[in-house]
Amino acid sequence: MVDLVKDLPAFETGFLLSGNVNSNYLRKQMSLWVKSKKIYQLKRGLYTLAPPYQRVKPHPFLLANRIQPASYVSLQSALLYYGLIPEHVPTTTSITTKRPGIWETPLGTFTYRHIQMSWFNNYASVDLDGKQTAFVANPEKAILDLIILEPKSDSMEYLRELRLQNLNILDLKEMKRLVVKSGKPKLARAFRHITQLVLDEKREYKQL
Repeated sequence: MVDLVKDLPAFETGFLLSGNVNSNYLRKQMSLWVKSKKIYQLKRGLYTLAPPYQRVKPHPFLLANRIQPASYVSLQSALLYYGLIPEHVPTTTSITTKRPGIWETPLGTFTYRHIQMSWFNNYASVDLDGKQTAFVANPEKAILDLIILEPKSDSMEYLRELRLQNLNILDLKEMKRLVVKSGKPKLARAFRHITQLVLDEKREYKQL
């Protein structure tokens, strides 16, 4: 079994059951491997090899997508990925139209926040390390997702506490388009503050 999945960052039971195999024997064998910590079970039917058997270390963003397929990585996890915040984020947080929830796994904690289908957009498939990809919110959408979901997040105080940086990568025209399309006053207030933070950062760079 190891030879079949050693190059995969994660695999499903269905992948191993394809072909002429004894399904009962395979499931019993996988149960033993989970108990002996040769493989990790991320959720029912989804696994990854444990060291030293794994040849490919799975990226947390890929696992987040696989644990809940109808999702994309966003909020602080995406902001850190783009270098927009400085602090390490211990939990991988995603957006989904499905039920919200938290998955505790041997490879980390994965949190899913619920939004309406109309706001499930502006994400893209990104290359994580050349061989793995995952759906991640665009930088502008990651900030707006955070503002939508967190209380009092449209205040300048909250935005300053995030210690936002590298704001030059933001497409303010695209962010404004999303804000206007949403019709949400909360996002409009936050956008004005974000625009001011972008101007402040530009002034600081000029003074260096």
